[in-house]
Amino acid sequence: AGWALNQERDTEYEVSGMPNPKGTGFVDYVLWGDDGKPLGLVEAKRTRRSPKEGQRQAELYADCLEAKFGQRPVIFYTNGYEHWIWDDQMYPPRQVQGFYKKVELELLIQRRNSRKDLATVEINESIVGRYYQTRAIRNIGESFQNHNDRKALLAMATGSGKTRTVIALVDLLTRCNWAKRVLFLADRVALVNQAVNAFKQQLPDTITVNLIGDKETDGRVFVSTYPTMMGLIDESVDGERRFGPGHFDLVVIDEAHRSVFQKYGSILKYFDSLLVGLTATPREDVDHNTYGLFDLEIGQPTDAYSLEEAVADGFLVPPQAVSVPTQFLQEGIEYADLGEQEKERWDELEWDDQGNVPDSVSATELNRWLFNEDTVDKVLEHLMTKGQKVAGGDRLGKTIIFAKNQDHADFIQERFDVNYPKEKGSFARTITFRVEYAQSLIDDFSVIDPPRPPHIAISVDMLDTGIDIPEVLNLVFFKQVRSKTKFWQMVGRGTRLRPDIFGPGEDKQFFYLFDFCGNLEFFGQPGGTVEGSSVKSLRQKLFESRIELITQLDRASGAGVAGEAVGSEGGSDDPTTDAGVRSAVAVSLQAEVAAMNTENFVVRPSRRSVERFAKPEAWTNLSTEDIEVLQSEVAGLPSELDLGEEEAKRFDHLLLRLQLALLRSAADFEPLRKRLMELAGLLEEKDAIPLVKAQIELIGDVQSDEWWQDVTVPMLESVRRKLRLLVRLIDRNKKKPVYTNFEDIIGEGEDIDFPGLRGPDEFVLFRQKARSFLREHMDIAAVYKLRMNIQLTTDDLDALEETMKEIGSNDAIRRAADEAHGLGLFARALVGLDREAATAALSEFTAGSTMTANQITFANLVVERLAEHGLAETRNFYDPPFTDVAPEGPQGLFSDVELGRLREVLDGVRNSAVAAGE
Repeated sequence: AGWALNQERDTEYEVSGMPNPKGTGFVDYVLWGDDGKPLGLVEAKRTRRSPKEGQRQAELYADCLEAKFGQRPVIFYTNGYEHWIWDDQMYPPRQVQGFYKKVELELLIQRRNSRKDLATVEINESIVGRYYQTRAIRNIGESFQNHNDRKALLAMATGSGKTRTVIALVDLLTRCNWAKRVLFLADRVALVNQAVNAFKQQLPDTITVNLIGDKETDGRVFVSTYPTMMGLIDESVDGERRFGPGHFDLVVIDEAHRSVFQKYGSILKYFDSLLVGLTATPREDVDHNTYGLFDLEIGQPTDAYSLEEAVADGFLVPPQAVSVPTQFLQEGIEYADLGEQEKERWDELEWDDQGNVPDSVSATELNRWLFNEDTVDKVLEHLMTKGQKVAGGDRLGKTIIFAKNQDHADFIQERFDVNYPKEKGSFARTITFRVEYAQSLIDDFSVIDPPRPPHIAISVDMLDTGIDIPEVLNLVFFKQVRSKTKFWQMVGRGTRLRPDIFGPGEDKQFFYLFDFCGNLEFFGQPGGTVEGSSVKSLRQKLFESRIELITQLDRASGAGVAGEAVGSEGGSDDPTTDAGVRSAVAVSLQAEVAAMNTENFVVRPSRRSVERFAKPEAWTNLSTEDIEVLQSEVAGLPSELDLGEEEAKRFDHLLLRLQLALLRSAADFEPLRKRLMELAGLLEEKDAIPLVKAQIELIGDVQSDEWWQDVTVPMLESVRRKLRLLVRLIDRNKKKPVYTNFEDIIGEGEDIDFPGLRGPDEFVLFRQKARSFLREHMDIAAVYKLRMNIQLTTDDLDALEETMKEIGSNDAIRRAADEAHGLGLFARALVGLDREAATAALSEFTAGSTMTANQITFANLVVERLAEHGLAETRNFYDPPFTDVAPEGPQGLFSDVELGRLREVLDGVRNSAVAAGE
């Protein structure tokens, strides 16, 4: 952290005022500011003691230093392995991975008195203006400021402006001196680039750094992918890390879900910052572990704004979800169900090099390696005939087809070109990571004026997230999706508004979601999701399996039994006893741990355990507690020891599983044995290679049942050592594609309705049309009066009703009037109140009184409410953002008389939208 600690006052600094007979004490380390005042202190305990034992002692030292210098230092206490920070003016103690730099501690001290109230400083309306965005920012501010939380989670529908909301939050936190440096993390380069552009556009005076391509520039906002940040954390100059634990005041993670924490959680543990997570997954579908990671109750994010709410508010359009079953995609292809001519074609197909002919092909194998022309043709026909069209109905609207893999995407494009040759190969194009200049195709796909092909984008993962094209009218799910996080990201590709897409005044009202693979039914079931499980690396699996092998061998023969000397793998002196195997495994694990770099920020939190098990003597006798530490703390940490090529490591894992199954008498022994025999058979085919020929006798033995009759753990270990470097010679032929043309059966399509994905309601569409229509016709007398808070007449309302018949039915207009308690109130809620008119109305309440700062802020919030929604009711004052200023409600700020005057003003605003006499 750059602390030299080379002055006498830096260590063992004597203080007075301690509650002991001498009244003195000696602070282990004092971290001084340039003004001679203490910024921090460190209480250091021996490594065998808990650092928490020094917490009270450090607190008393801080009291003494504060009494002497008039400044309370930030408290650190440590035992060399664990470090804790306690800024007891702000937060309870929390564990950190290192010490703050001088400038970072200075900022912490300075903020104690300079931070502004997040509830009263205005949010930048040029960045966000929608009510739910400001509400989300206020809720985060309340969480950080009033509850002293350090984590917040926003669940906002894709397309509702998550990035802009975060940018406005960053702007607020910066202006209020809560944050100086911010880190924004995303999982893809395209998302990083989008975020960088958004920050630069919305905060042009803030230096934004894209760490993917610019790793040296200093700035205020840093945007990076997770892997890039993983690599940068360990970089240092002159022994000092650029990105220390205290470098960032706020870290934002885009699309926060369990798999991000599993793969990159070490980044979030490393930086001691406020944390904001963003997700498009509906609050009820967010993984329980994600809520736990943000210290939130299940189903209760800091703020949420759903797709249904966004649709109802007119900010997004809903999907019309249609399930279209095909027999093959649901059930697969059965040879027995084919007609005689199709059976002949089946038999004539070259299924593999060995001449094998299957009896069936499962639904999961379809479009993975078997591609059926009729299935694809019927899917395309359904899209081309049923999909939304533009250009007066002459051309299919912009469409994304989500394909299963590259071969599948290419096949779809080929079949489209065969069926629609008049489009000359440009209408439908494959857009994947493998396509050169794919971004130029995306750019063309995004152009609408004048429209430019392609009009159908066939994608494999590339367009699932981060691509915002309002012109998309159709989504085609031509693959199974089992992650709700990914599903909602994909759905979000179609939710953007697009005015005038069908012609002047004819806006995008919904988009089609055609599902051919049962995704809608799957996610419509209770609990229907398969989120990414904790996928362990092959290295971690090997480490854990070897620990388990030691455990099983110790149980069988007594822990700590010394084994014979063992030679290198592939040599002639392989272990011949269980004890010898145990010794060899322990030696390999010890070497792997010894090669773990304790300066690596991922390894450092487990440094105590790593240093212990890097010593050979630690492996002689492993207790139950040792096994637990190795499995939970050490396994999975990065090591610089090379374990060989992937094929060799997979072979190691197979043999380890076999050894464990043998020791446990487990049921999986037999299938594992058959797998090893198959591999030996494949190796035998390579007997012309000298390395294989040298082991041909062993390879033959492994394929015989006799060898397996009295197989032992050492025998399997010998096989592992002698053959692990040979398995790479086996041909790993990918299942070659098979192309067929069997007649498939496709259904008509069924509208699917389940929570979170409801199709467009007629009244919702009417309200959307009405909002757009009225805001475009402010010159209508009734609309002008509604905006300016001028009293409506019966004639005004009659004229307004006649005008609205241009966009809606009598039933829709009648329902609007009934639900809003008047057509004028319905229209007022859509167009809002002119801000000057709202301010003028509220001046009747504020005039003639001297108001406090909080009362003025509250009154300004009422003006914002009137400008956005046209009305304000007393019940609104018990929700954010009003509760940010008045947690107990308006009665905590105003007298009963003042509240009576406020109600009179608001009633007057409401009554101006109702004709006299109604």
